[in-house]
Amino acid sequence: MNSSGSGQGSAPSTQPLLFRLLASGLCVLLLISCAPKQIERPAHAGVALEDALAALKAVDAVEAVLSIDYEKSDSVMSGDAFLKVSESMLTLRLYYLGFLAGEVTEENGVVKSKPKLDRNKSAILVDGLKNSFLWWNIDHYTVQENETAYIVRNYNRRLVISKETLLPVEQTIELDSGDKLSISYDVPVKNTEQALSLAADSLLQWYQSHLTIQLKKHVVRVKVKSLAYQKF
Repeated sequence: MNSSGSGQGSAPSTQPLLFRLLASGLCVLLLISCAPKQIERPAHAGVALEDALAALKAVDAVEAVLSIDYEKSDSVMSGDAFLKVSESMLTLRLYYLGFLAGEVTEENGVVKSKPKLDRNKSAILVDGLKNSFLWWNIDHYTVQENETAYIVRNYNRRLVISKETLLPVEQTIELDSGDKLSISYDVPVKNTEQALSLAADSLLQWYQSHLTIQLKKHVVRVKVKSLAYQKF
């Protein structure tokens, strides 16, 4: 019985080996999950600014589906929107819980809206959105630059464009009233709506998906859900 018991005691145990294998596997999974993820970003460094602006000005109109937060003082109004904008016109339809809650149109400088907008709301929704999306439509400008950006100016606009991405970073517009409209941009994303129809190196492959437009105490935060370009 003693020799039998001794034989059973000398049988190799598989538990430590299993524990080592499980621990090694867990460590590998932790390393993979903790490894920094490579985020794809637009890379257009080396493209001349003049060439970039000329290519973008071939765009006739922009259509976009948006999520909008409109803030004033302590109140916030949120909803979805459809936007179509060109140099001569703008159509903005605002929706709340799926129902049409308002509409703003502008054609050759004439603004109409339901419900009626005051001057500040009209400026932030018309001038703000039009210049946010058609940021490349700037004429009679001068250019300065630093290590990371081009600073493009004309008589009433200051536009900062990233050298690496050739996307806008911020913009300031002086309105006819003397007030200043400020726009900031962030979170570049790929244009999945038109990815197959655009060349891989096209400047239209990417756009900034988060915009903040501010005029005095009025702030509009925009998230672009989808975007498509119409070209001449």
